[in-house]
Amino acid sequence: MYLVTGGAGFIGSNLVAALCARGAEVMVVDRLGDGEKWRNLARHPIAGLLPPEELKDFWAARPPLSAVLHMGAISETTATDADLVAATNFTLPLWLWGACAERGIPFLYASSAATYGDGSRGFDDDGRPEALARLRPLNLYGWSKHAFDRRVAEILARGGPAPPQWAGLKFFNVYGPNEYHKGRMASVVHHKFQQVMRGEPATLFRSDRPDIADGEQMRDFVHVDDCVAVMLWLLDSPGVSGLFNCGSGRARSFLDLVRAMFAALGRPEDIRFVDMPADLRGRYQYFTEAPLDRLRAAGYPGQMTPLEEGVRRYVQDFLATPDPWR
Repeated sequence: MYLVTGGAGFIGSNLVAALCARGAEVMVVDRLGDGEKWRNLARHPIAGLLPPEELKDFWAARPPLSAVLHMGAISETTATDADLVAATNFTLPLWLWGACAERGIPFLYASSAATYGDGSRGFDDDGRPEALARLRPLNLYGWSKHAFDRRVAEILARGGPAPPQWAGLKFFNVYGPNEYHKGRMASVVHHKFQQVMRGEPATLFRSDRPDIADGEQMRDFVHVDDCVAVMLWLLDSPGVSGLFNCGSGRARSFLDLVRAMFAALGRPEDIRFVDMPADLRGRYQYFTEAPLDRLRAAGYPGQMTPLEEGVRRYVQDFLATPDPWR
């Protein structure tokens, strides 16, 4: 049995779908709320659904677990409740790390490209304490993920207890099915598709930097299927541990992304630029790109989906259908 926290969420539910397709038993830890988040799990024969507050009691019963995949988090980059974010994104995974170490269970967890801040200090690190110490996240969410990465590095450097296999994945700008419950934090593809379906132009933020044109802000956009493929490979490669980037390996502009969406829809481009919201100014990443050297050196053989193909699949196979859930 696999335990997937955040298993009804975006990346988590795609991972649950892949594990169930393999015939695995999957216990999901999550809250469904009163929206349609339940649809992310509706097609898959999960073994059970636990609210997070029951996780420790479940663990105390010593269920037979093949691995823990910790995807649960408060992922809003505009979150302000620091105590809640710290408890969810730092204290809970630290408890899971210790629990998996004690019982000899592999532990995979979601880190984030938000740990790299504005990118001025690079987009790679080797997981050592001194390499992580130079990074400066821009927001509370990024700090919470970075704090856990740093604690893992310190535990390992001190020879402390560790799971038999562990991996942290620094996810970059992930897009794909089952993100519809995320509201403002859903991908640009999803938001722009919704605008176009309402008969509106696709809006992008104006640049507030003189050296970057409107719409030419660049991100590493990665399809969720690629993220899941990396995690499945890790589960199949028990000798591999480490902190790895998980992106496409190539930065592309927001204009590239939106143009790919219009192409997938077979519609003429209709793009308008708007001012950046005040709460994002000074905390906005103008460039992200995931070096994949360490993931490749560890042996990962998969190829990342090109942006135009990934957007086409997402739009045509999911967003433009009556039932867009995986």
